[in-house]
Amino acid sequence: MRLDKFIADAKGLTRSQAKKLIKDGSVSVNQKKIKQTKYQIDAKLDVVQLEGTTVIYQKYSYYMMNKPKNVVSATSDESEKTVVDLIAETKRKGLFPVGRLDKDTTGLLLLTNDGELAHKLLSPKKHVTKIYRALIAGEVTEETIQIFAKGITLRDDETTKPAILRVLATDSKEKESKVEISITEGKYHQIKRMFGAVSMKVQELKRVQMGNLKLDEKVNLGEYRELTSEELSNLVKKID
Repeated sequence: MRLDKFIADAKGLTRSQAKKLIKDGSVSVNQKKIKQTKYQIDAKLDVVQLEGTTVIYQKYSYYMMNKPKNVVSATSDESEKTVVDLIAETKRKGLFPVGRLDKDTTGLLLLTNDGELAHKLLSPKKHVTKIYRALIAGEVTEETIQIFAKGITLRDDETTKPAILRVLATDSKEKESKVEISITEGKYHQIKRMFGAVSMKVQELKRVQMGNLKLDEKVNLGEYRELTSEELSNLVKKID
């Protein structure tokens, strides 16, 4: 692998930024300063340092974000702030959100530059479970739960796959229900449309799990962190 590609990929830089660092003498390989951008290295065997700090090569990046409201699930947008805008500029290269959450939906969102993993997670053939918690205007009953369990025919005659609906709390005075819902597909505005089909309205919606990946509640709204090796391994096992 070329040294400039190694530095660019590992540090989330453009190739020109990586080349400048190398030419400036900031990079060493096996404790020898290298200024040739095309210098070939073995990413597994050679020790590369940038300004004295060892650089660990990682082809792909994986970030768990707790998405806030009023941010769109996109890589770029002319008028709206995107989830990628919330990532530090030095870490953004090639990142994209895996799937999407509505602008007013919060919670777990995976961002990566690993197209193969993203494709598997989003493939209808994999039946990856997504779990949400919601505040519903209306009292969710056992009848509602059974309707969801059979699959709901939406107002445009589209039918959903069976979903697991669980009541967490009910406020009879306010006529509100806190629920958890598990689905295995990702239709447009699906959960809002499902409740709309039974004459209820979603007031708040938060995703808490995707496959085996659970939202770390220590990650505040608008913040993110890298997946641990265990989280990534468990996520991959679920879809391979």
